[in-house]
Amino acid sequence: MILSDKTIRALLASGQLGIEPIEDIQIQPASVDIRLGNSFSVIETELGAPIHMDSTISYRKITSDNYLLLPGQFVLATTMEYIKLSDNMTAFVEGRSSIGRLGLFIQNAGWVDPGFEGEITLELFNASSCAIQLQAGRRVGQLVFAQLDRDAENPYKGKYQGQRGATGSQINNDDEAK
Repeated sequence: MILSDKTIRALLASGQLGIEPIEDIQIQPASVDIRLGNSFSVIETELGAPIHMDSTISYRKITSDNYLLLPGQFVLATTMEYIKLSDNMTAFVEGRSSIGRLGLFIQNAGWVDPGFEGEITLELFNASSCAIQLQAGRRVGQLVFAQLDRDAENPYKGKYQGQRGATGSQINNDDEAK
């Protein structure tokens, strides 16, 4: 079941859902708006060189309140908000329609597991023919929360738990990479 604004407010007040910092204006009828943070990461590799999923991937980290995303460019970014989900709640990450209409695709694999806590790393892609000026603090997406029928047997304790900043892929740490 998707959670309403009333339920979201009650869960925030009880501490069963953690979102810091948050302003009341971010709480929508069935979601919470998320804002762009000031941490960005760009893969460091030669243009056209292959990325090997079983090797450590190098990123250039950038801290800035503004980032110019060029046409066809991909960058990792982070949310301003640090999220903490209980073991019986999940969240879907969705881009705002107004942002998508500019040609900015926002993703994070679309899903936040029960038990996750940390800032959410967003994958941003500019599909437009124009550069897009990204600005920290700007609402770029929303979290839609859903209640599980019971606590997850194995809540998230993975490699991205507690992440802060635009965190690069750690796919080389997956079991099949070993």
